[in-house]
Amino acid sequence: MTHLRKIQKDKPDALEVQLAKALCELEANSPDIRPELAPLKFLSAREVEVSASRKAIVVMVPFIQLQYYRKIQSKLVRELEKKFSGQHIVIIANRRVLKKETKTNKVKRQSRPFSRTVTAVHAAILEDMTYPVDIVKKRTRVRSDTSKLLKIYLDPKDQSTVEGKLDTYTAVYKRLTGKDATFEFPTL
Repeated sequence: MTHLRKIQKDKPDALEVQLAKALCELEANSPDIRPELAPLKFLSAREVEVSASRKAIVVMVPFIQLQYYRKIQSKLVRELEKKFSGQHIVIIANRRVLKKETKTNKVKRQSRPFSRTVTAVHAAILEDMTYPVDIVKKRTRVRSDTSKLLKIYLDPKDQSTVEGKLDTYTAVYKRLTGKDATFEFPTL
């Protein structure tokens, strides 16, 4: 039952309990990341279908703890992917979108900060998803049927380590934001 302290949720599902157990095992067996991993918790975890035979696990963490997760993210993701039989792990901070102020929902409060807009939250999700890799440029392509496609170009120096995760990034971004995106490496 000590593994349940890793989850900040009243009724966790089976995947979240399994993830909490894996985090506790890592904390017990990995002395190099134990001090950084001990205080960390997560809010939820869900599976996203990447293809017919492949799934990814999206781990939502508190925004306040994101910087601590990033310190050990490469090691943590590598170890969790081993434990979850090759499923890709994506760590994303929990962010909130505030509605635009209109005539019907006017309340005497401060104006909405830019970090709470839909645009800013979607951009932050994109940064969280691809964290160890830098985004070089983003392009929005408007097709002839007026649908939009977001093209994200990642840093080519990390191409060998991230090449297999491009489909995962596309599926997770579509599931979280509802926007079509393709992840590529720029051709020089």
